[in-house]
Amino acid sequence: MPINEKEYNGILFDQLTILDDLEEVAEREQATETLKLISKKRKQIERKLYQRPPLANE
Repeated sequence: MPINEKEYNGILFDQLTILDDLEEVAEREQATETLKLISKKRKQIERKLYQRPPLANE
């Protein structure tokens, strides 16, 4: 089922929220390797979220 750009962006924001929660726990536990991976995943998601041009030309 195809989704529109707004739904796709919503999914990406949900993923960022999950990373925020995981980062909070990893910082408390001083899990440096986990924090590095979270940072990497955040950059990948943000690259998709803030792409230019957008997915659909309106």
